[in-house]
Formats: sequence, structure tokens, C-alpha cells
Amino acid sequence: MADTLRRLANSETCRLLQDKLEDWYKDYHINSCDNNLNVCCELLELNSKIQGQLFTILNVTAREGGQYAGVETLKSRFLPWLGSCFTTSSSGADSNFSLLQESLERDKKLRELSASQEKDLQRLESQLACTRTELNSVRQDLIEAQLELEDTKTKSASTLLATEEEILQLRADLRASEDKLEIRNLDSLDEYERQIRLLKDEISILSAERSVLQGRLSRSRSPSPLRHSSRSSSPFLRSESPTPARLTNASRRARLLSRFNDIFANDRLDAQNLLRRYIDDLEMVQRIIFIACVESFHAAKMAFRQFKLRVRKTLSPSHLGPESLEDAVIDYIVRNLDCYDVQSSVNEVINAMNVNPKISFPPEVDFILISSFIREVCRLAFAMQTLEDPLDIAFAIDGELYSETKYRRTYDSELTAPLVCYHVWPALMESDTVIVKGETLTKRGALVTRSRSRSCSPNRSRSVSPGKTLVCVLMSHRQLILICNYSHLLLDYSSELPGLAGLNIKYSQNMQKRQTLSILTDLSSNSIS
Repeated sequence: MADTLRRLANSETCRLLQDKLEDWYKDYHINSCDNNLNVCCELLELNSKIQGQLFTILNVTAREGGQYAGVETLKSRFLPWLGSCFTTSSSGADSNFSLLQESLERDKKLRELSASQEKDLQRLESQLACTRTELNSVRQDLIEAQLELEDTKTKSASTLLATEEEILQLRADLRASEDKLEIRNLDSLDEYERQIRLLKDEISILSAERSVLQGRLSRSRSPSPLRHSSRSSSPFLRSESPTPARLTNASRRARLLSRFNDIFANDRLDAQNLLRRYIDDLEMVQRIIFIACVESFHAAKMAFRQFKLRVRKTLSPSHLGPESLEDAVIDYIVRNLDCYDVQSSVNEVINAMNVNPKISFPPEVDFILISSFIREVCRLAFAMQTLEDPLDIAFAIDGELYSETKYRRTYDSELTAPLVCYHVWPALMESDTVIVKGETLTKRGALVTRSRSRSCSPNRSRSVSPGKTLVCVLMSHRQLILICNYSHLLLDYSSELPGLAGLNIKYSQNMQKRQTLSILTDLSSNSIS
């Protein structure tokens, strides 16, 4: 045993083991995994050699001590150490089992995670494929949109060029319109200045007359109170001041004439363009507008008469002067033109046009399309009746002789044709004087029709006395002469015009008689009223 212990002490195995442990500790982080494992295995081999020698020494020492020597030491130290080693080995087995179970569970979880990841991966791949498909469609749409954009840019460029040309044309038209408007304003200004001068002249004349009358009145006064009171109560010495209607008569007349021309230039063309959407025949459209104008004047005059009668009936009980009742009635109407029920006149005009045989209209539309035009003409005609000398449209009939003083021809008229085919716009008259010319279309072969427009007074079945009839005949002597001349001219032109080839002298005489009787009836009814 002593030899074995001596060899163990002399072998310096423990010191070598300690040195290697220290060197391994120093180089552990530098060495690779294989180097560290090799060093560890060497240390285990050295440790096993030392343990083998120590167990040999333990065995020899226990044998030398006898049967019972060293039993207590073995019981107190060696056996507990061996028990702890076995316990450690059993606990290591249990821990190895638990580790194995944990590894199995981890493998199961890993498999489940891998399966779920594969499913997610497949789902993501399918979504990626759908996204790629959508992306391709979006790219295709983008390419198409770019092509459309290029096409739109090309069209826009061409449209822009055309728009610039239109803008230049519109600017030129605007400048021309401004020039025309300026010329018209200058003409209107000259007309207004002329009317102002006339009004000033009238005012100066009236002032002079007033001063003369005041001088006469002062010279004719008497110191007698009786004569003074009797003269002051005389109605002939009371000076009457002109009513507002008379003072504004000239300005209202000028304004109404301007409005009449404006309706012809603007409102008539608007109504014509509106009707052309439904009627292709320009002649029928112009006939409709002319008949609407004539019927509007007729309805407005009838409404003015009724309105005037109502106003006279209302004012007559309370009228005291100083102006006459007629002037007071006209002044009231001028101040209250808004009381005119223009809608009822519009309805009357539309009803009259619906039964007029000269015009036709598509069944799907109605004459109410031009109700705004009819309303403006009715208002104008009603206001024209309030003037001191009322304005009215001229008598018009298809086939009448063309008159340069009353009408002007349209651009498509036959300049050598003597008869009127149809009227486009009526002439405006003040008593027997033409104020504004109308417009007609003249054409060879125009037939003379017996229908009269509504601008003339209707026949009345009243019996008049022979004296009044004689007065009417004497008053209409000039008109009868004009009708006779008109019939003779028709006979002269009947041989040249193809439309009048079938007319004979008997027809002309019958027509002359009818027109004469119509004029006599109108004049007699006017004299009775």
C-alpha cells in the first residue's frame, strides 16, 4: 500500500491534472469546441486513473486493517458517498425521462407549428397569386387609362384650338355688338335729348300762357266783392295743371316704341328658335308668331276697355277735379299698370290661336311654349293704350298690296312681287301714321284670303240711326276711295300674276262691298260708343 501511495505521489498526476485544468480555464474561450472536448476527455482519463489508484489503495488499506478495522469509516463516509452517487444517477434517469418527454412534446409542437406555418404559407402564396393577378389587371387598366389619357389629350388639343378660334370669333362679335349698342345708345340719347327739348319748349309755352292768363285775371278783377266772388266761382277761370300721365306721355311713348323694337329684335327671335325645335316649316313658325302678336294686341285692348270701365265706375262718385274724369282714369291706370291681369289675356290669346285655321301645331306640344312672348306683347299693348294718342298695329291681310310706307321685305322675298304672301311682324300705327314699319314676305302668286286679323274691330249687330250712318259714310270717304283703288289694282295685276288668274271682276266687286260694309260697321259702332 505504501508503494502504491508513493507511486501516486511521485507520478504528479494530480499536479498535472491541476495544471491542465488551469490551462483549459485560460484557453476555454479561445479553443474550438473540438479542442475543449479533447481537453475534457483527457481530464476525465486522468481523473479515472487517479480514482483507480485511490480505490486500489482503499482496498489494500482495508485488507491490512483486518476483518473489522475501518468498518465505521466505511459506514460513515464511503457508503453514504456511494448512496449519494446512486441517488444522483437515479435522479438523473428521472430527469432524462422528463427531458425526453419534454423533447417529444416540443417535437409535437414543432410539427404542429410547421404544419400551421405550411398552411399559412400556402394561404399567403394563394393571396400573393391573387394579388399578382389583381396587380396585372390594375397594370392593364393603367395602360388603358394612359392610352385614353393620350387620346383625350389629343382631342383636347384639337378642341382647344377650335375653342380658341370660337373665342376669337365671339370676341369679334362682342366688339361688333358693343359698337352697335353704343350707336343705339347714342341714337336713344339723341332721341331723349330731343324729347327733353320738346318738353322744355312745352313747359316754357305753358308758363307763358299761365303768365298771360294771370295778367288777364289780374286786369279783369273788380273791387266789388260780389263780382269778385262770382268770378272766382266760375269754372272757366280755374287753371288746370296737367296730370302726371300727360307730363310723362312723351317719355312713355318713347319707352314703349323702344320696347316694341326690342321685342321684334330679341323676344321674337327667341320664340322663333323655340318653335323651330318642334316645327320645321319656317313660314308656319312666322305665321304663328305674327298671329300671336295680333291676338295679344286684341286681347290687351279688350282688357284695357274693361279695366277702364271699372276704374271710371269706381272714381266717378268721388271725383271732384280739378282734372277731368277721363284724365283721372288714365292717370290711375298709368300709376297701376301692375293691376292688369295679364294671365287672363294670355289664356285668351292661346285659346284664340288654338281655333285659328291658318296655323297648326304638333299634338304633343302646345302654344303655351311661347306664353312668355305673348305676355310681354300683352303688357306692351296694354301700356300703349294709356297714351294720349294710343298706338295700335296696322290692319293686315294675306294677299294685300305691298306698301313701302308700312312694311319692309324679308331677305328671301321676291322684290318685284306686288302682293304680300304672309306677314312676319305688324306695323305700328298712331292714328293714320306709320310709326314703326312691319315686315312681310312678298311672293308672286300669293292668293288673296278673305280672313281678317283680329287687330280690327269685330262686327257689331247694332241698329244705328240714318243720321249717324250718314256721318260714318262721310267720315270714311277716304277709306272707301283707298278700297276702290285697291280693287282696281287687283284687277290690273290679275292678268300678270298666276295666283290671281282665276279672279274676275265680280269677285273683286263682292270683296269691295264686304270690306266697305265692314268699315262702315266699325265706324258706326265707334260713333255709337
